[in-house]
Amino acid sequence: MSTPPHPPPTQSPRKQTSILKPIIGLLILAAVAYGGWVVYKRTTPAEGEGPGGGGGGRRGAGGPSTITAQEAREMDFEEWTTVSGTVTPLNVVTVRSRVDGQLMQLHFSEGAMVKEGDLLAEIDPRPFQVQLDQAVGQKSRNEALLQNALADQDRYQKLLKQDSIARQQVDAQASLVSQYRAAMVSDTAAVAAAQLQLDYTKIAAPLSGRAGLRQVDPGNLIRSSDASGLVSITQMDPMGMVFSVPQSLVSLLVGHLNDGTEVPVEALGQDLRGVLAKGKLLTSDNEIDTTSGTLRLKAEFPNADSRLFPNQFVNVRIRVRVMPKSVTVPATAVQESSRGRFVYVVQPDNTVTFTSVESGATYRELTRIAKGLKPGDKVVTSGLDRLRDGSTVVVVSQPPGSGGGGPGGKKDDPAAAAEATGSQPTPGNPSPPGTAGTPGSAGARDGQQSHRKDS
Repeated sequence: MSTPPHPPPTQSPRKQTSILKPIIGLLILAAVAYGGWVVYKRTTPAEGEGPGGGGGGRRGAGGPSTITAQEAREMDFEEWTTVSGTVTPLNVVTVRSRVDGQLMQLHFSEGAMVKEGDLLAEIDPRPFQVQLDQAVGQKSRNEALLQNALADQDRYQKLLKQDSIARQQVDAQASLVSQYRAAMVSDTAAVAAAQLQLDYTKIAAPLSGRAGLRQVDPGNLIRSSDASGLVSITQMDPMGMVFSVPQSLVSLLVGHLNDGTEVPVEALGQDLRGVLAKGKLLTSDNEIDTTSGTLRLKAEFPNADSRLFPNQFVNVRIRVRVMPKSVTVPATAVQESSRGRFVYVVQPDNTVTFTSVESGATYRELTRIAKGLKPGDKVVTSGLDRLRDGSTVVVVSQPPGSGGGGPGGKKDDPAAAAEATGSQPTPGNPSPPGTAGTPGSAGARDGQQSHRKDS
């Protein structure tokens, strides 16, 4: 009997799956690559086009970039630093009674301004008037006795000349006169003391300032030993301020105090944009705090409008030093790359040159250049995003109000003033208003964003 032929062998499902996996993977990879290429082509501008928006320079096909530029200027550059401080009155007085008695009247309003010498309160004067009358009566009595003793002394001296009286009696009378004279001195002091106690029943303001809330009401018995007193008075004008600076600035600031150089200080609000008051550095503490490495300073501010209030938290901007003949450029001109900070300098042939610089502090949107530029060099301030070393550019006029402190810039604008600082953070990162000025930050009015260059 013949054996039937076997059917041809078939591949198992597992083998078919292992063959399809590489093929599917290649298809997916190809699809992802194609999708990325499509997105790249759609988002990348055509050759010769600038980036859309942001104030970047635009150029036509093969044309030059449009930029704005300003010349580096030589000026006396002020380096400032901003720290936190607390408004601290120069004088605060707790008004207390100097005698014990019943409080009869109060002559001030809570929270009102009072002047030195103004009547604040009255204590019942009757007990002290009685003491004064007693002292005056005792003095009058002793004064009469002294007059009688002096008259007797004159008579005894005449009789002694006639040898009609013993010398011992004359000497005794002279001693009695001396006793009465001493009593008169004591009585005069007693009258003055009683008068002083009576005067103390009228409590006057010891200084000009703002009265606080009263601590006792009329009708209460008050004592000179009461710790809370009647009311506190705070001097409002001028006003003091206490703040701390890092020990790295101590030698400069204390040196100004020792030399008698006036150091300007500005008080800023919490938003760091409004200048509340302008004053001067007054004095410093006598030692550095070892826990924080800072030195406490005190400044004085005119405060006629009472914008500064005791214990108010403020930001303090203090001028550290003035560096004469410093080269400055707008802060937006300074950029950063892997080679460090740099600027683009516009050449006479309308090309730009990559120039490395050493920058210092930033104040009022101006950055001090320690090395790398000279006065008159024209640096690019906007349109930086498409530039390379040697790029051809077209320089347009600076928009009004832009440029950050350059010619036509708003140097005295409080918002611009809030950029003052003496520190140097990393360029390219926008800093909050009033903190360290940042070369290449978002300080420019034209909205130009900084781009890191590795050229």
